[in-house]
Amino acid sequence: MRVGITGHIYLTPATERLIADALRAELRRTSDRPVHGVTCLAAGTDQIFARAVLDSGGTYEVILPARDYRDTISPASRADFDELLHRASRVVHVGYRTSGTAAYVAANHELLLRIQRLVAVWDGESGCHEASPDRTVTLARQRGIPTTVLWPASARRASRGT
Repeated sequence: MRVGITGHIYLTPATERLIADALRAELRRTSDRPVHGVTCLAAGTDQIFARAVLDSGGTYEVILPARDYRDTISPASRADFDELLHRASRVVHVGYRTSGTAAYVAANHELLLRIQRLVAVWDGESGCHEASPDRTVTLARQRGIPTTVLWPASARRASRGT
């Protein structure tokens, strides 16, 4: 089973733990065999997902939106990004030179082409740009991709930079 992820980047530490538990449970529920994940490896949800896939015995591939994507990751999160990128079974470059909404949208489209199911860690709110989780969920549903939204009752988004 090929499972993709979309979701929020900025989560409180308590929410990160809730999401990790919810993702592990969802991966167990989704398939009786280890899944193959597809992620853009952004901070927050995507990296939590990659670790949950590894914890479940699965593998994952990474869709990189742009050549400078690593530079957009906060310095505090780069070591985690580098480690998880190294552990990917495959890395796909979308082809943009610089990160931005167009590159992220292209990466989300590529992700949707590679999956059989989408998991969204999403609070139900509309996003501020075309690459927001709500847009990816809408597109997945339009394409007939089964989609599960996870947002535990006590989950909270963090403000940028916290």
